[in-house]
Amino acid sequence: MAITVFPPRDFALDGQRCRVHVYDVVTGTDRVIFETDEVLLEAPNWAPEGLLLNGGGLLWSIDADAGGADFVEVPFTGIPPINNDHVLVPKSGDILLSANDGQIYRAPRTGGEGVRITNPDDPFMHFLHGVSPDGAWIAYTALSIEDGEVLSADLRTARIDGSEDVPLTTGQVADGSEWSPGGSWIYLNTEEFSQAPGHAQIARMRRDRSGLEQLTFDDRVNWFPHPSPTGRDAVYISFPPGTNGHPADVEVELRLVRNGHWHHPETVATVFGGQGTINVNSWTSDGSRFAYVDYPVGS
Repeated sequence: MAITVFPPRDFALDGQRCRVHVYDVVTGTDRVIFETDEVLLEAPNWAPEGLLLNGGGLLWSIDADAGGADFVEVPFTGIPPINNDHVLVPKSGDILLSANDGQIYRAPRTGGEGVRITNPDDPFMHFLHGVSPDGAWIAYTALSIEDGEVLSADLRTARIDGSEDVPLTTGQVADGSEWSPGGSWIYLNTEEFSQAPGHAQIARMRRDRSGLEQLTFDDRVNWFPHPSPTGRDAVYISFPPGTNGHPADVEVELRLVRNGHWHHPETVATVFGGQGTINVNSWTSDGSRFAYVDYPVGS
């Protein structure tokens, strides 16, 4: 089977750069901890040793508490260039990474040999988003692509070794699957509740595919729900009305949901970003801060 390989993303606009932010939900402060115009960094994870971000097909580590010092590559072998879908495996020292060959790999979080866990003979590409709290299961987006056109986008779950792969949605155009801290729910963005193509809203469902519940109700296009590890809060990215998918280089809002009040989210940042800003969970373990990236142009 032919596999589509996507090249790493680069800056699209003259004078563009990326800034890595840390937002404190307790104090409401937003701090830029790293800035560069040399590599387009995306999708921070908060690991014990600092922030992990992809850029140029590689994974990078930043010491977030030292003002962005120690910006270094995390060295892997046996893994093709990666994209912005990478998630830490709870209760282990490993990380799962989606590569641009459409497969998911497991490797030590600090670098080393990668092992493919997905089946290359599957008729779709695999884009990782969630790992269950016990580290036993993954949730990912399965894309069927033909001649560059996406034919379907559904969520699937599988064991951490790639076995017992089953569909979570069928025909919904869904993405961004992520487990709740207790493991009872899987959060997602889906077009199930709209007749307008591309109009995604945040929802959640039980892992047995029951109880699909819409959580956001507005004219904006909402993606990538990230519950905090404490279960208190959540953050997601909100695109302008009429957006199709999650493109780069648009003005987006980061919306904070406190204490489960999904009907009253707070817009805590409005930035030039989109794709790469907050694709994966970037909360600290105590739920006090989250990281994100924006891509401004000019001064």
